[in-house]
Formats: sequence, structure tokens, C-alpha cells
Amino acid sequence: GPEGDDMNSVPYAPAVVSLMYAMVATQPDIAHAVRLVSRFMHNPDRALWNALKHIFRYMVGTQDYGITFAPNEPSSLVSYTDSDYRGCIDSRKSTSGYCFKFGPGSIS
Repeated sequence: GPEGDDMNSVPYAPAVVSLMYAMVATQPDIAHAVRLVSRFMHNPDRALWNALKHIFRYMVGTQDYGITFAPNEPSSLVSYTDSDYRGCIDSRKSTSGYCFKFGPGSIS
């Protein structure tokens, strides 16, 4: 269709791959959003391209965020998990998630 022809000139797949690298290397907080946009890498539409640009804007806005550890503060490892039976509205598959914190910050 006309929208598909319009999307042929958009570098959607390279942008998703760049986000995947950033997600693995430095920004695990974007993992869920990157997973969602990567599912449609071979057939994106304008809404997905806008979502991708939103992720990049988020990264620019949070580039000064980070985790700091003080050497004299006590640090402990804390984990949280959750699951949802058939929770995905697209596939009706079960979903799960986790969060690991070390001291004041999330590490995974």
C-alpha cells in the first residue's frame, strides 16, 4: 500500500539494531520497548517508526542518569519477580519479568 511504499525509505531495521546494541551494552531500561518494536522489523508502519523515535528521544533525555555506588554504604542484592498466565494480549502467551537491585539502583 501507499504507507508501505513510504516506509521503504525509512531506516527502521538499522535503527532497531542500534537500539538493541544500546540495550545490551548500556541501557537495559529500554529492553521491553525494543523487544516490542523489533517484532515488526520486516513490516514496520508509521506508528512503529514514531514509537522508535520516541525511544531515541527517551534515551537523549535520560543520558545523564546512572547508578552510583558509594564505597562505605552497605549494599545488598534484592530481587523481584512476577508472572502473568496468558497475559500477552497479542499471543495469549504467559509473560514474566524480574528486577535485580544492588544497593540503590536496578542492575538488571
